[in-house]
Amino acid sequence: MKRVVITGIGAITPVGNDIPTMWESLTAGKCGIDIISHFDPANTKAKVAAEVKDFDPAKYIDKREARRMDLFCQYAMAAAAQAMEDSGIEGKIEPERFGCYIGSGVGGIHTFYEQSINLYEGKNISPFFIPMMIGNIASGNVAIRYKAKGPCLPVVTACATSTHAVGEAFRAVKYGYADAVIAGGTEATITELAVNGFTSCKALTLTDDPRRASIPFDKERSGFVMGEGSGILILEEYEHAVARGAKIYAEICGYGNTCDAHHITAPDPEGEGAARCVQLALDEAGYTGEEEMYINAHGTSTALNDAGETKAFKKVLGEKAYKVHISSTKSMTGHMLGATGAVEAIASALALKNGIIPPTVGYQVPDPECDLDYTPNEAVKADVTMALSTTFGFGGHNACIALRKI
Repeated sequence: MKRVVITGIGAITPVGNDIPTMWESLTAGKCGIDIISHFDPANTKAKVAAEVKDFDPAKYIDKREARRMDLFCQYAMAAAAQAMEDSGIEGKIEPERFGCYIGSGVGGIHTFYEQSINLYEGKNISPFFIPMMIGNIASGNVAIRYKAKGPCLPVVTACATSTHAVGEAFRAVKYGYADAVIAGGTEATITELAVNGFTSCKALTLTDDPRRASIPFDKERSGFVMGEGSGILILEEYEHAVARGAKIYAEICGYGNTCDAHHITAPDPEGEGAARCVQLALDEAGYTGEEEMYINAHGTSTALNDAGETKAFKKVLGEKAYKVHISSTKSMTGHMLGATGAVEAIASALALKNGIIPPTVGYQVPDPECDLDYTPNEAVKADVTMALSTTFGFGGHNACIALRKI
């Protein structure tokens, strides 16, 4: 079994379109949520979203190529370009030993929506409709760009997508199926169709106050805020990274994957599946209970998730749960769905590397059911040596990765 490290990171997010800007925003408590501008929200009950701002695909993709990609794929190509440049791995790995695991919870819904309107109006359907829409195409396009001819596995597990993608990539490297994998997730779902769909299943907050919209663990939380963007990590076998002199952000040392088998949208309110998932990651990581820990929680700002997740942490950690640093960066980025796990894995790695815990902003009203240390409103310095990143998705999918400072 091999050790697996992170040697490159890239991100397109509602709080910055590169890693330095994103990290500065997260540690400063900058919120990327505002009134929806991607479309006129007059006909939607949900009025706010965490949109990517000032994204220019031409910085990363040829204009002709970009026209043949849905926005979710453009985000992935941009984040992957950043991560590849950051890692310096291009040209230093055998193509057959280089994998690509990039997932999306929804896929090309912009394209689906636009082409459905074309069909309704009697217009021609684009010959690129299918290859722009299908959820695996971000992974396919990134693999083509970087000649990653090894294992290629786009994961689709709703909001847990990119944590599972990173976890499965970790296993591929750990067990010798690849020397490195481009891993992460991407999403671009802020369309009138998707927002109305999530609203209909009572998932989104209906407040029009951006600062009281995504408020994880706060007693007044009322639903999540839709976000968008992409997070990509380069996972690499430790000896391979050392041999080429790569910088290392953190080591991935554990992964948990379970299912609630409870409900199509609601999590298990007792957090049993989530707890087992966290325990599996800690067991694989060899956690002894002595390390100072940070948890980047799923923290969606929904009543059931935040209370159930808190229970899960207590089940696994006992009284130590009260001493762990916890935060939800969704308070700033919104819920980036299939991209959220990868962005939060990046935030976890940077917390380990820099000794800074990003805050849960907008926290005002304590909830007796959520009584742990959620790092309210301001970042704190802490020399943490282990981090967990948890994500849970519709269908009962649970994912957790464990990272260690190196």
